[in-house]
Amino acid sequence: MKLSHTRAATVAVFDDPNLVSSAGLVPVLALADAAGLRDLADEHLSVPTDKGANAGLKVASLVAGMLAGADSIDDLALLRHGGMGRVFTNAYAPSTLGSFLRAFSFGHVRQLDAVASRFLTALAVQAPQVVGDGTGGRVLVDIDDTISRALP
Repeated sequence: MKLSHTRAATVAVFDDPNLVSSAGLVPVLALADAAGLRDLADEHLSVPTDKGANAGLKVASLVAGMLAGADSIDDLALLRHGGMGRVFTNAYAPSTLGSFLRAFSFGHVRQLDAVASRFLTALAVQAPQVVGDGTGGRVLVDIDDTISRALP
């Protein structure tokens, strides 16, 4: 059997100025700020030309977008929808963030690695419960949302 009609295109727009689409970003970005994400990116990331200006804010915007579910440059527009401007300042346009990312080379990946390692260390200081109880046990931090069936 085959459906004889096609579905009409549906577009959902989150444009109410009184609503925030990703309020869960508030505590996460506060923790990232306390751990120094922006400062670390400003200190260790040197992207040439005007594309690299305010690297810390751009990295924080990219991280916030990914945490909110953005999986493409265009999806980063969610940081500017609805009432997000009341909660977060300096949200860059997706085109600006895309230009920033396109200016990266292999060396910038190494610089981001330096930022990530220092950020993880600072994050452990801010949230000591993440590193365990001090008995030398291991901690698994799962940042991937993939859910798969366990192997037998």
